[in-house]
Amino acid sequence: MSKTLVVMQPTVLPWSGYFNLMHLSDDFVFHDDIQLEKRSWQTRNRLLLDGKVDWISLPIEHLGEKQKISDTRVLVDRKWTDKVDRAFRRSYSKHPHFNAAAEVMACFLSFENDNLALRNEAVIRLVAERLGIQTRIHRASELGIEGVRSERLMGFCKFFQADTYLSPLGSKEYLMEDQFEARSPSQLVFQDYPVLPYPQTHVAEFVPSLSIVDVVANLGWAQAKAYIIGSHQD
Repeated sequence: MSKTLVVMQPTVLPWSGYFNLMHLSDDFVFHDDIQLEKRSWQTRNRLLLDGKVDWISLPIEHLGEKQKISDTRVLVDRKWTDKVDRAFRRSYSKHPHFNAAAEVMACFLSFENDNLALRNEAVIRLVAERLGIQTRIHRASELGIEGVRSERLMGFCKFFQADTYLSPLGSKEYLMEDQFEARSPSQLVFQDYPVLPYPQTHVAEFVPSLSIVDVVANLGWAQAKAYIIGSHQD
């Protein structure tokens, strides 16, 4: 039986394409022990707040250039949490599936551990469970596989005996530069996930690629599952 591997960073409140990748994988690895990038999806994502696209950014402790996601502390306090919660409720309380989206935000805002990777992972696992995604989930930090960039990805492919390595299009440039396809034991396939419009409340024109929170608030879990899994070809 063929096996598909996906390796992704644990990002903040990911968009729907992230969960499409999870659905298409047999084994999904949280790349939790790579270097933290400033102003990246690792620490922030976008929602429609007060009718405008805005960022929700986690305040974090900066330790230096070689800081890993898995070593990063989130510096949230009650003031920050209340501010984000108020903005979310003010912007999404009239949406048809507010309660479903509120469950995701509650997990994000009330997570008790201050570790960035674990907070992001907890939200992703919750959403995956609600969507019925049953891929096997692993953490890179627990696998003992060394290397950087493509070398490490090839190590994951060998470890999981993956026939296919499925990658988001955003990684294509460096995978081509590293000649991943020629050197890897697994076939390289890039995700084909068209950004289809869905009904968005209180907007005149569809805003694509927002956080999964926006998808769930507008569609609910059942329709979100169809949007992420059923309406896109495997």
